[in-house]
Amino acid sequence: MKIKETIEKVPGGLMVVPLLLGATLNTIDQLHIPIVMKALKFLGAPQTEAGYYEFLRIGGFSQELFKDSALVLIALFLFCVGSQMNLKVGGLALKKGFLLTSSKYLTGLAVGIAFGIFFDPWHGILGLSSLAIIAGMTNSNSGMYAALTGQYGNRSDVGGLSILAINDGPFLTLLSLGILGTALPMIAFIAVLLPLGIGMLLGNLDPKMREFLKPGESLTIPFFAFALGAGMNLANFLNPTVLAGGLALAVLTFVLTGGAGILVFKLFKEKSYIAPIAEASTAGNAAATPAAIAAAASVAVASGAMTPAEFEAIQNIVPIATAQISISTIATTLLCPLGVILMDRYQRKRGIDGTKEYIVDTQKRTKATLEKTVNS
Repeated sequence: MKIKETIEKVPGGLMVVPLLLGATLNTIDQLHIPIVMKALKFLGAPQTEAGYYEFLRIGGFSQELFKDSALVLIALFLFCVGSQMNLKVGGLALKKGFLLTSSKYLTGLAVGIAFGIFFDPWHGILGLSSLAIIAGMTNSNSGMYAALTGQYGNRSDVGGLSILAINDGPFLTLLSLGILGTALPMIAFIAVLLPLGIGMLLGNLDPKMREFLKPGESLTIPFFAFALGAGMNLANFLNPTVLAGGLALAVLTFVLTGGAGILVFKLFKEKSYIAPIAEASTAGNAAATPAAIAAAASVAVASGAMTPAEFEAIQNIVPIATAQISISTIATTLLCPLGVILMDRYQRKRGIDGTKEYIVDTQKRTKATLEKTVNS
């Protein structure tokens, strides 16, 4: 059976499919179907606090893995992601990675701030929150970026991935939490980002550690995705408002972050714009960011830096934000390849091959300009 191959045909499949499966099972669980509860009671399953029987809450390893594991698995995922952040990158790759990361982050942050100013930052329009906007727009699908730039881009485009890895996970979103009117203490940042930092340190100190931890980047995704889904209800996805909000988030991400990337590349005299479009996506693992934010908020409320009301507000928007980001993931995974193909055709008609490095041409033009100046 080609289970993995089938899942990967779905945009962001390793994240989205397990998440939807977990949400489906949890939705059935929350219906509290009498025949299911009677069967669980007969088997000796423990009752929930509300007096029901649920197959995702039967205790033991099953509940710990499939229902309650999201945060610890996200922490392990961040540890493994950090280990792959190689600081040794080439000059041009470093430049492109920095341009793309900064333009995507600043665009997502600007939209989130503007949204918070003109609308309710918690629920806004179409159920969108500032948290969902910033988490969805500042994170990108690195795997798809690598695939698209590997086929249509050049080596420095692909090399920029080393810097782009910074926007995987909650780091940039945490930096932007001030737009919610919430001041998180430093310990909240440290508590969430420490696994990523330690992983980054180990990966750069020892290449063998980086190689050893690399499988954890993808291996943990379906497990924490299922656990995240197990805390959601399918009504979140089927709600027309949430669906419209997720699609709106996808359009904002693709058009605005892609457009900003193209503009920055143009300002810095880059000839090919394949990389900015390949980067204009929402990462599948961005769906884990709201849960990570909630984890940081729990530290803040425990230290007294956040009120219980603020913490409850964040908890309430986590399921909706997760659903909207998942929808945006699927939509942008369809938009980005189409955008890259169209841009590649547009460039080739104008004599620009995105797979070639144009730095040599730039040096020649500079030399020719200097010779002209001397001769005149």
